[in-house]
Amino acid sequence: MLPISVIVDNISKSYKYGIFTKNEDLILSDVSLEIIKGKTVGLVGPSGVGKTTLAKIIIGLERPTKGGILVNNSNIWNMPKDERLKTLRTIQMVFQDSQGSLNPKKTIEQSLYETAKLIGIQKTDRKSFILEHLEKVGLSSDIFCRYPHQISGGQNQRVALARILLVDPEYILLDEPTSALDIAVQAQILALLKNLQKEMKFGYLLISHNTPLIKHMSDNIVALKEGSVVFKGPPKKYCQITTME
Repeated sequence: MLPISVIVDNISKSYKYGIFTKNEDLILSDVSLEIIKGKTVGLVGPSGVGKTTLAKIIIGLERPTKGGILVNNSNIWNMPKDERLKTLRTIQMVFQDSQGSLNPKKTIEQSLYETAKLIGIQKTDRKSFILEHLEKVGLSSDIFCRYPHQISGGQNQRVALARILLVDPEYILLDEPTSALDIAVQAQILALLKNLQKEMKFGYLLISHNTPLIKHMSDNIVALKEGSVVFKGPPKKYCQITTME
């Protein structure tokens, strides 16, 4: 069964430090939200408030101190490892540094072929499979022989998105996906994300400190301050929190 929603259920995250004393930094405190297929949740807040930490918890890179990530009402951390990994494959993430997310020593073709191989695409079918997904993000085989540093930031972001599409996700977490791009390219990437969502019904969690972008792209907004939720609701009811940057 494919997931119909991803529920972040009262997630808290703290990091302990110190050798002789038991100190801890509380990064997230009782954060809850729901990502629904075909909709976008905007997660907004100043830098250092825990937005990226929450995203890493959702995709299983970090374990919460308290709370759970529910997919089809099942907590991923209560699943056997194989089942958890299979479930988490339906949730992918586009990182802020798209070039850094690609192996600098491999061509674009090598990186995409590696992903296609990992998910079990037969060798004879890989090229057509990859080209099909490159076309979805507005690219062609012209970039196959290039390395990440040889293409533009916008192209790197499209390649990163194409690689994710190869895995056939249901949900995509977007961590500041346009912050490193100029305004014209930002608009192109945002339009691409909108079109892909309309066509493939992705559920997005869009992470940003850019309030106008969040308002434009989101169906619902969750605002964080000091690791806690201070606003949750539709964009039309969202007002700027004066203590935010």
